[in-house]
Amino acid sequence: MQIYIALLRGINVSGKNKIKMTELKQLFLDIGFSEITTYIQSGNVIFSSEEKNTSNIENKIITEINNKFRYSIKVLVLEKETLESVFKSNPFKNETDFDFKKTCATFLDNIPTEEGISKVKALAAKNELIIFKNKTVYLYCPNGFGRTKLSNNNIENKLKVSANSRNWNTVTKLVELSKQ
Repeated sequence: MQIYIALLRGINVSGKNKIKMTELKQLFLDIGFSEITTYIQSGNVIFSSEEKNTSNIENKIITEINNKFRYSIKVLVLEKETLESVFKSNPFKNETDFDFKKTCATFLDNIPTEEGISKVKALAAKNELIIFKNKTVYLYCPNGFGRTKLSNNNIENKLKVSANSRNWNTVTKLVELSKQ
């Protein structure tokens, strides 16, 4: 059995696409996954599966959510080891003057092009930091995520890939929960 983390985008946001975590957990059980743990209401699910293809898992989750709730959402599934690698590779981890509440990881479904990377970097304000590593974008936005142009939607539009962002506290907690 492989441990995975599903990042659901677009549920329980501003009262839209509501799914109770008990219902989401049941949906994952109905699909055939096991050892299911949800974390906060924004769609973070840790689970186990014998399936080895993350694209197949993503499609199953998307299809079942659409069938049961009639919501069309995006889902990114990461292997536990991938999430741990992203956590350990945080280029900001040794910064002592950072407010890590203003740091996040944006997970991409594909490696971005150099052209896309340049377009995203052009969005950053002078005091914002953005570092690309493989299929992850590490962001530090000291003025807060509500004020930055480095939103998930803007990153997606400039890179032409699907993106799913989580603040650093959530990334840390998901790593912890995936080890239990």
